[in-house]
Amino acid sequence: MRTQKEGNQAPSMDRLRFARLAAEEQLLQALGFFQVMSARRTVRSFSPETVPFELIETAIKAATTAPSGANQQPWRFVVVSIPEVKRQIREAAEAEEREFYHRRAPREWLEALLLRASVLCQPLGTDWHKPFLEIAPYLIVIFRLDYGLSRGAEGQEIRTKNYYVMESVGIAAGILLTALHMAGLATLTHTPSPMGFLGKILKRPKNEKPYLLIPAGYPSADAAVPRIIKKALPEVLEVVS
Repeated sequence: MRTQKEGNQAPSMDRLRFARLAAEEQLLQALGFFQVMSARRTVRSFSPETVPFELIETAIKAATTAPSGANQQPWRFVVVSIPEVKRQIREAAEAEEREFYHRRAPREWLEALLLRASVLCQPLGTDWHKPFLEIAPYLIVIFRLDYGLSRGAEGQEIRTKNYYVMESVGIAAGILLTALHMAGLATLTHTPSPMGFLGKILKRPKNEKPYLLIPAGYPSADAAVPRIIKKALPEVLEVVS
């Protein structure tokens, strides 16, 4: 029989490591981070130049610090650098994207692309051709784990429900993109529709579903990006005070 002391034991806790900055330093760091991130752009023209794997690995480490529902960490990061596998992914992605743009894409989506291109007086570069999937030295495929999967003592399948999966993986993906940019790498967020082929090619278990495909590397010497304008802060910020 447990004693009252044993039954009421507090969980093990660590002291928070938090460095309080002076107000001036806080603002300087915030402004510096904004300036760095405001230079990030989606890149579709990559160099085949080799990238140190340590940069990719460290960026993924940063992504795994993301908060998650019940700390279940419902993500898996699969890094692909083998040319043959990248070729398979490109061919499958282009097949799905060709079908999407020619048949499945909602009219509103295509009209939005055309409207945006006409406003900018330049193409956005979004079509079914995806050569960057072979050229970029690394493809990082993020899978979401809708549920945990393990085996019991007698070999039976045990499923564990994960909570706030989309939100948790979304935060991790954002941190990953930020970390890759801070490491001096270019990235693209690619979501071929549908993405089921990624699980098949990469032989992932059934509880892992593709969430995002991120080519990462250095931009090509002639890389160009559309002149886009972000919404002004008053358009996206509401202050309730």
